[in-house]
Amino acid sequence: MNEVNKTLFIPLYGKAAVSKKNIILKDPQAEKIWHKEAFPLHGKSKSKWLAYNMAMRARVFDDWTEKMLKTYPDATVVHIGCGLDSRCLRVKAPCLHWLDCDLPDVINVRKMYYQENDTYHMMSIDASDPAKVQSLPENRCGIIILEGLSMYLSPSQLHNLFQVLSEKYDTLSVLMDIYTVFGAKASKYKNPINDVGVTKVYGIDDIDEIINGLPLSFTKEYSFTPDYLINELDFFERMIFKLLFQNSFYRKIYRLIELSSK
Repeated sequence: MNEVNKTLFIPLYGKAAVSKKNIILKDPQAEKIWHKEAFPLHGKSKSKWLAYNMAMRARVFDDWTEKMLKTYPDATVVHIGCGLDSRCLRVKAPCLHWLDCDLPDVINVRKMYYQENDTYHMMSIDASDPAKVQSLPENRCGIIILEGLSMYLSPSQLHNLFQVLSEKYDTLSVLMDIYTVFGAKASKYKNPINDVGVTKVYGIDDIDEIINGLPLSFTKEYSFTPDYLINELDFFERMIFKLLFQNSFYRKIYRLIELSSK
């Protein structure tokens, strides 16, 4: 795997570590895969605080996906940049078609741990290549999960991705995490992804510049660290975690936004 692909082990470790504690996110598949892969992480990548943060982020994405599937039960769920994530197992709302997508090296590893069936499939896709994204199946409605992906795409690549997705789905709902421009610059010096060799990422300050001319609009911003999840930590950990991740400075570097069809 290249350096960007290796970043998938950071949230995988976080979800596995937290799942073992039986808080925030129950993810036995992450525990199983981490036990098998045991990728060597170092420094901030193995911080318990980051593990809590990664698990909370995943849980917020899970809850959003559940909500969207209840609203659009006939939708196709497309998780682009899925890594080895088990959201397809954690989300319990019925889904007629779930598609997990990532680069070929990642999908090859993923197929060791996940089995396709009538409703679940995996596909090799380079999100930076519109021609590859064109191979996604069409449907009236698409629920698009972009977790830990946008920062590896340039603004023009991200715009092109949304353009193709807008052509594929009449009704589109997207949830994605983004770095701000300041966050992208700062991550060059202090970011867990540096531990696996990644130093180049992109930030977004004005989402309208990315979706300009497309039938998409900003809908809502979410918290990565909602109180109902922080409250699952013990008192001391809650205090430390809030200082690290639930403050105005954190939002200045990292945000979670929803886009939807106009």
